[in-house]
Amino acid sequence: MEKIRIALADDHQLFRNGLKILLGGYGEFEVVAEASNGTELLKILESCPADIILMDISMPEMDGVEATSRITRQHPTASVIALSMYGEEEYYYRMVNAGAKGFVLKDSDISDVHDAIIAVHRGGNYFSQELLYHVIRRIKNREQEEKSSSLSRREKEILLKICEGLSNHEIADALFISKRTVDKHRANLLAKTGSKNTASLILYAIRNRLIEV
Repeated sequence: MEKIRIALADDHQLFRNGLKILLGGYGEFEVVAEASNGTELLKILESCPADIILMDISMPEMDGVEATSRITRQHPTASVIALSMYGEEEYYYRMVNAGAKGFVLKDSDISDVHDAIIAVHRGGNYFSQELLYHVIRRIKNREQEEKSSSLSRREKEILLKICEGLSNHEIADALFISKRTVDKHRANLLAKTGSKNTASLILYAIRNRLIEV
């Protein structure tokens, strides 16, 4: 079985060392690169491609937001999972818009990191439930809820299926409609909610209490 190639980007070497050792306990993973900032990471990826990048948000020279944005454009086959800490919620939407496919708290159990890597590698998204609860609670306390009434009943129904991790084909089968219809509704959802990707749609659904965490 071909291993999932992983790159670590964090400015704390001790954290990288510890994470590398823990990831080494899984036979399906291979840590192929390490970097202390975004600039260094981008240079490394030119000669050492990775499938998954575990990205710290706050780094010197080039932070995780800018690095993720550039990787999304320059290395579209690589997927970024943000390594996050409490208190960084102002960066979460920026990371999602830059192309991050998931978030994991730095003090999470290694099993959560494993699940995130597998989910994102398979084309999905992954958000630590503890992190989501913390972030969305802060957002709800600070901001006025956005209006979701502009979404039709069918659009809300499809949005819930998206949040469950279903593909467009699976949603079509579940709702007994064509995949083309689902594709159209997904495009409308992205436009109406101002979302750029599936991860943004999930955050929108949580923020507007369309799903609970």
